[in-house]
Amino acid sequence: MAADGPITAPNVYDAEPIPEAARAEIDRLLASGDLFRYTAPEGAPVALLEAEFAELLGARYALAVSSCSAALFLSLKALDLPRDARVLIPAFTFAAVPSAVIHADCVPVLVEVGANYRVDMADFAAKLPGAACVLISHMRGHTSDMDAIMAACDAAGVPVVEDAAHSLGTTWHGRNIGTVGKIGCFSFQSYKMINAGEGGILITDDPELAARAVIMSGAYEHNWKKHAGLQNSYMLWQNRLPLYNMRMQNLSAAVIRPQLPELARRVAQGRFNHDHVAARLNSSPWLEVPAPLAPEQRAPDSIQFNLTGFASDDQARAYQAAAKARGVSVQIFGLNDDNARAFWNWQFLGPQADLPQTRAMLMRACDVRLPTRLTLAELDFIATALVAAATDVQAIAA
Repeated sequence: MAADGPITAPNVYDAEPIPEAARAEIDRLLASGDLFRYTAPEGAPVALLEAEFAELLGARYALAVSSCSAALFLSLKALDLPRDARVLIPAFTFAAVPSAVIHADCVPVLVEVGANYRVDMADFAAKLPGAACVLISHMRGHTSDMDAIMAACDAAGVPVVEDAAHSLGTTWHGRNIGTVGKIGCFSFQSYKMINAGEGGILITDDPELAARAVIMSGAYEHNWKKHAGLQNSYMLWQNRLPLYNMRMQNLSAAVIRPQLPELARRVAQGRFNHDHVAARLNSSPWLEVPAPLAPEQRAPDSIQFNLTGFASDDQARAYQAAAKARGVSVQIFGLNDDNARAFWNWQFLGPQADLPQTRAMLMRACDVRLPTRLTLAELDFIATALVAAATDVQAIAA
């Protein structure tokens, strides 16, 4: 849709407004003071969210928690991995992922990621022997080869946890991401498809994993009775597992629930926005948006692309500056100071072997948010600025 007057640099940080239904429910909760998920005997907003989310994704069980990081941690603890178990993770992910592995008393093993932002399967196969678990991050919504990953892990008897923080609404062979592995974990943080500021949820079809996660999330005494089903399993694990108290509270669920019916529209709009800008960027000889793998239907709310023909870091930084001058902020993962997505900044892991393939990718991989609310004119403003910035820098270098 054309806009009246000149288009200024769009704000890419604000999300869509929270639906009015959420505000009404929040007012009701504030009036009642009923904020704790276990106060109500049944039908608490968190419990309703779990039922609705499980149905939406096609999973048997869902557990809403304080963050996706909490969901990842509880998933690893529910698997009852031994102390110092090796957990494979992609080297391109957010620092919270290796942190969750460490919190679970396990050892992260970083796997190379290629220029298409997906796990390098040769390095994965080389590092899988001896692993107790695989935690696959679909980073920025890019799905690695889940057919190959699941085949290798099933053959080795290794469980797979999906970090689907960026992938709510993405499908693989028509199947919802997050339901491919043993457990799927999602985020409701502000820069995700559904925004509650903070919050997370895990899904699984395994009743024992679900029961263990519920107990450890903080279902103390007999609060597990307020979760549907699994009563025998809950009774088995009560008082035998530690409580980490990572529960979601009712206000967060009240914000999330009215957004679930909006997900399909947001996914469709996000895919349109991404593909529209990607086509413009791929028209430049200096920019490349990697294509998705064939079985994947993505649900993006941002775009990633590689700088090609930028020989030096200074030239890449000049691209950032040129785009900024045109009104668009570009994050280059490896060049932004202390970036939490650059594996060499994870000093809490101790000394690590270098990962040259992932490092090379991060030094030229660019990231720009494309929230679903952007207009076509705003998308064109962004695409024009990104292409023109590359042309400007390369003209100077010529």
